Amino acid sequence: FRIMAGKVKWVTDIEKSVLINNFEKRGWIQVAENEDWNFYWMSVQTIRNVFSVETGYRLSDDQIVNHFPNHYELTRKDLMVKNIKRYRKELEKEGSPLAEKDENGKYIYLDFVPVTFMLPADYNLFVEEFRKNPSSTWIMKPCGKAQGKGIFLINKLSQIKKWSRDSKTSSFVSQSSKEAYVISLYINNPLLIGGKKFDLRLYVLVSTYRPLRCYMYKLGFCRFCTVKYTPSTSELDNMFVHLTNVAIQKHGDDYNHIHGGKWTVSNLRLYLESTRGKEVTNKLFDEIHWIIVQSLKAVAPVMNNDKHCFECYGYDIIIDDKLKPWLIEVNASPSLTSSTANDRILKYNLINDTLNIAVPNGEIPDCKWNKSPPKEVLGNYEVLYDEEMAQSDGPDRDLRSRSGQSSGVKGNRVRDSGKPVLTTWK
Repeated sequence: FRIMAGKVKWVTDIEKSVLINNFEKRGWIQVAENEDWNFYWMSVQTIRNVFSVETGYRLSDDQIVNHFPNHYELTRKDLMVKNIKRYRKELEKEGSPLAEKDENGKYIYLDFVPVTFMLPADYNLFVEEFRKNPSSTWIMKPCGKAQGKGIFLINKLSQIKKWSRDSKTSSFVSQSSKEAYVISLYINNPLLIGGKKFDLRLYVLVSTYRPLRCYMYKLGFCRFCTVKYTPSTSELDNMFVHLTNVAIQKHGDDYNHIHGGKWTVSNLRLYLESTRGKEVTNKLFDEIHWIIVQSLKAVAPVMNNDKHCFECYGYDIIIDDKLKPWLIEVNASPSLTSSTANDRILKYNLINDTLNIAVPNGEIPDCKWNKSPPKEVLGNYEVLYDEEMAQSDGPDRDLRSRSGQSSGVKGNRVRDSGKPVLTTWK
């Protein structure tokens, strides 16, 4: 087996060593003369080149890659919001109960993304919304960047105009002359622990989009800010208060290099169960699972479901003080860099379990297999959603599971026969 390391963008030596160790464990890395089949771990740019019409490259049946060709439909901030909005409208047209709204016109089940506009395209719509509540705070993010780069908060229209001038653009009409941004209503009432803001990084593996089959990784973590949160407008420029990205927080004076400002999801769950109660905590995590499944369903129709592809996404979720989860963004290349010892263990296991599902038992890859691995190879993954199973159980299964109707022990739904059936995102 050979890895085309020259075609792989290794972000750090640590990531390289973790991957290499996992490949060696399976006997996939041998001397260079054995070049029978390939497993590519590629950057998003390399994937773009591989699937480009111009290159004329075609993957063979024993070649598997770790991104879908147009993964950006979910992982670019503007396209994710656009696809979720389209998904809502389609469900409304179909008369789906999932698209039900309350008396204020808000979605009951699909309200999980903060109010968002694209700039410069939606500037006038944003101004109209801003003037309805001029005391609100908004967060601006470049569509195609990660690790907190280029993000800032605003609470005045004049700040947008300054941003426009600083970007050497005097008008919001032309999109070609400046980088696209999204501007979202800032969640200014985040759930705080120890007075600090945090978000969740959860890993979700998609083996196929049609039919949709995805897996939830049990070992996610929380990322904490190093400075206590305050909604004060005087602190809008202090990213150590507002942004949880490790790439930013590690430069703070109060950053702890031992625990890295991180909690495991299991610790968060234990904390919430002890402070808010088990039932409320279970409901929160069920809603998080719901959000993830619906976001994947939103992009499934437009995703190029190439049989050679799988993808491990990094979901960023924020919980507000009412224990309502919000989807912030989805990452195509969640960091595999280890900032702590626990981090290294988690990410080593993440890669190991991901590869076991993508290529069960370390066998030679075959893109034609049915993408449904045996339960014993799942490791720390659990089936989050299986579209084939859901369809066989009735079209209203999602709604009944989401609204908690006919729910049995541990989130299982009980049929009339009395036999429990797993909810489709667990």
